[in-house]
Amino acid sequence: MIILDRNMDMATPLHHTWTYQALVHDVLDLSLNRVVVEESMGRPQGGSGSIRAKTRACDLDSRDKFWATHKGSPFPTVAEAIQEELEQYRSSEEEVKMLKASMGLDNESDAAISMMSENTAKLTSAVNSLPQLIEKKRLIDMHTTIATGILNHIKTRRLDTFFEFEEKIMSKAAQDKSMIEMLSDTESSTPEDKLRLFLVYYICAPSISEAEFDRYAAALQNAGCDLSPLSYIKRWKAYTKMAATQNQYVGAGTKTVSMFSKLMSQGSSFVMEGVKNLVLKKHDLPVTRIVDELMEMKSSQETEDYRYFDPRQPKAVDGSQIPKNRSPFQDAIVFIVGGGNYIEYQNLVDYMKASQGKKRVIYGSSTLTNAKEFLKQLSHLGQEIISS
Repeated sequence: MIILDRNMDMATPLHHTWTYQALVHDVLDLSLNRVVVEESMGRPQGGSGSIRAKTRACDLDSRDKFWATHKGSPFPTVAEAIQEELEQYRSSEEEVKMLKASMGLDNESDAAISMMSENTAKLTSAVNSLPQLIEKKRLIDMHTTIATGILNHIKTRRLDTFFEFEEKIMSKAAQDKSMIEMLSDTESSTPEDKLRLFLVYYICAPSISEAEFDRYAAALQNAGCDLSPLSYIKRWKAYTKMAATQNQYVGAGTKTVSMFSKLMSQGSSFVMEGVKNLVLKKHDLPVTRIVDELMEMKSSQETEDYRYFDPRQPKAVDGSQIPKNRSPFQDAIVFIVGGGNYIEYQNLVDYMKASQGKKRVIYGSSTLTNAKEFLKQLSHLGQEIISS
């Protein structure tokens, strides 16, 4: 069992994300496997007034094959997969309709009777599969609703741009815009998104002068941001070993691939124009890298301060004894004190997949927070610093 503190990685919980499950949690507030999505219903009769809206509760669990398969996929991949599922359903539905039509042939014809007999068997088979077809349609409709809700957030808040920018910060790649330009940009985005972007930058940057910090803080204030979380992160950074923090996101980044050709050519309820088709580069987040080093019993600066406790060995006062068994572990329970998130969870899932079944990891935390909830916690901590 590996017990980690949230302080060892403060950037990941604030990071904008791009995978399906993490996006649902981030922008739609997934809780206890249920997400409530707002659906527009059009204008009231008469054509005047504001667009009406209703909410739809969607339950997501392991019985949902689409969710089980695609919850860790990048959002553009999910959009294409929903379109493919919809086309397969329409094809099956059309086949049933054609069979029904063929049953109305002239019964007096021998050829018609023979054909009718053959089609009856096909229709019986189709009818038997009807419950599965109805369930498939329900799931397609549900995921279309969820994905449309996410897409609306991506477009109005430019989440693809924020995600790509933060990935470049973490991978030390060159930026198209400066941080001050991003914070001063008046295009549609929320103050929360800008604050998250800067906090990721501030956490990952080797050093920022007081003059630079004040300039960024002023830009954030002009954008309507609550600066309380910044007060806490500033103090946290002063007490943290930044030498380790600066290098903990090596390998991050994205690449842009051709724009949604399948969605565009075949037509879709998802209008993906204006959204970047970003593909994540494979890399291990700090939690995953620490877990790998501890499971593989590797010696590194990052894990040398970890205390090791084994009930099968003589008791040590400080828990610093070196384990006699240096063989790698295949199973681990990872617990984050101070809040976990779906970004780390998915990164560990990808790590297990890469091991081809050799590693099995269970991820747990004292609470599961999205970025909005984590910012609220940082705000409370920052207000305590300001008032003290």
